[in-house]
Amino acid sequence: MSDGPEDTQAASLLSVLDLAEREQDVYVGKTPSTERQRIFGGQVAGQALVAAGRTVPADRAVHSLHSYFLRPGDPFEEIRYSVDRIRDGRSFTTRRVIACQRRKGQDVAIFALTADFTAGEAAVAEHSLPMPDVPGPDELPGTSEIVARHGERAAWMEAMGKVVEQRYTQDPFAAPPKAPPHTQSHTWFRVAGDLDEDPVVHAAALTFVSDLTLLSAGFARLGGGWPDFIGASLDHAVWFHRPVRADDWLLYETDSPAASAGRALCFGQIWSADGTHVATVAQEGLIRSLDR
Repeated sequence: MSDGPEDTQAASLLSVLDLAEREQDVYVGKTPSTERQRIFGGQVAGQALVAAGRTVPADRAVHSLHSYFLRPGDPFEEIRYSVDRIRDGRSFTTRRVIACQRRKGQDVAIFALTADFTAGEAAVAEHSLPMPDVPGPDELPGTSEIVARHGERAAWMEAMGKVVEQRYTQDPFAAPPKAPPHTQSHTWFRVAGDLDEDPVVHAAALTFVSDLTLLSAGFARLGGGWPDFIGASLDHAVWFHRPVRADDWLLYETDSPAASAGRALCFGQIWSADGTHVATVAQEGLIRSLDR
């Protein structure tokens, strides 16, 4: 890996995903400094997946993860990931990970993840969703253009924009309300720079990024963007259909089939630039008005 600006940005994400082994099956992750200084949900999910992957044979690829956000994380406290090796089967390997922090002298769980890995086998049924027909990333505005357009309202995006490049089919701060049957939103993303060749790192990086915009689908029918609402992820799941490179352009389609009682269920579909359907994401989250 060279030491150019983009590679330095990729290295910053790699450093977040590079956990220290405290003892057998216990890993420690760090939180990067950001303007809002909070723990981003995708960070914890990505780190937990890396912890699980550290205990799995290299020839077994992750095919799914299911997780719950239990408590807000403290960005000034280390996060410890304890891995439970709950299955080592002939075809599948399963790991459960609990992320803990200290609170008032006690360990408390802030996040729980179960990840399944597979040796793979010959396909019997094989199909996937076609890629939507949307403009390519080179034709669309990126984070810097959005920040320039909205100033302080969007300034918080700058730090993440240095690590994850995004291209927007619609202005995320001024999107018109969507109505059936066209309720989907589309964003291109990739890690800025080159990640290494470890498949678990690429899966963890995709998991990290998949939490960035998914909950926005929950208020897409209202229009507007995050400055108008606040939200928090409750759970997060990812199914990996094909091998993925998170440092290549990926198209992210998000939609929300149901919202009620302050919660929104959101789904995401992810394609590589060549049209390969690589992953499906699901999340339920809280959405609250700033007036509360």
